[in-house]
Amino acid sequence: MRQRREIPFSEKSIGLDNVINARELGGYVMQDGRKIKKGLLLRGGNLSKASENDIRRLKNEYHLAINFDFRSEKEIMLSPDKPMANVEYMWLPTIDEKTAKLGKLNLPGHAYTNLPKYLVEHCFEQKVKEIAANMYPELVKNEYTQLQYAAFLQKIAGVEGERAVYWHCSQGKDRTGLGAALLLAALGADRDTIMEDFAISNSFYKEEIESTCKIIKEMGGSDEEFAVVQTFIGVKCDYFENALNIIDKEYGSMDQYLSDIMVLTDEDKDKMRNRLLE
Repeated sequence: MRQRREIPFSEKSIGLDNVINARELGGYVMQDGRKIKKGLLLRGGNLSKASENDIRRLKNEYHLAINFDFRSEKEIMLSPDKPMANVEYMWLPTIDEKTAKLGKLNLPGHAYTNLPKYLVEHCFEQKVKEIAANMYPELVKNEYTQLQYAAFLQKIAGVEGERAVYWHCSQGKDRTGLGAALLLAALGADRDTIMEDFAISNSFYKEEIESTCKIIKEMGGSDEEFAVVQTFIGVKCDYFENALNIIDKEYGSMDQYLSDIMVLTDEDKDKMRNRLLE
């Protein structure tokens, strides 16, 4: 396995004015030597604050076909995406509201009104640490979540021509990151490439992560509390890799997970690769 490199956000950014963590998968080299075409696979945060120029670029420069929204109904009500004429909007809430209320997958909704403040106040709590450690594994094992990502991959397999797709959650890192990981795997990426792409979110959120950890350190916090901050403001790569290891252990392999759980056939993968790789 090659040494994993840290990719700066600027290398993959698509330079939108008012959209968090907006970037693309174009340029990644797959295991067969082909690479993903530029400008077709776009990922990022929600489009509620997208500027007129952002919308124009997504439509005219990238010829956007589909906007996938992985957020909950409540998230969308608070921050609805800017409408885009002639772009299909597909809502795929990747967290079951009933499961979320049990606190297994995420923090309470009010935490996100001021996430750094919430983490400073609650990161020492065992329950919060457990949510951080279990969030990614719960996502890959949850049957409701699996159905949403299966629909996501199936829909992308059916897109034709040189038109882009954009997928997002709120911050463009966790739910969006899992979508990117599954798509990269379907296209033939190795584990290092998947992890390199996942980690880029930390480049975007670096200052916020560091400033929050500084406050927590002054309160006596250590690596356990820093891991909570990393997970919820940025991404915790060790926790995400653990989720990928669970896929290998409990489902046989990522390829088996894609075929059995995502219901992605070899024909589907060939269609995706023929359109998206060069």
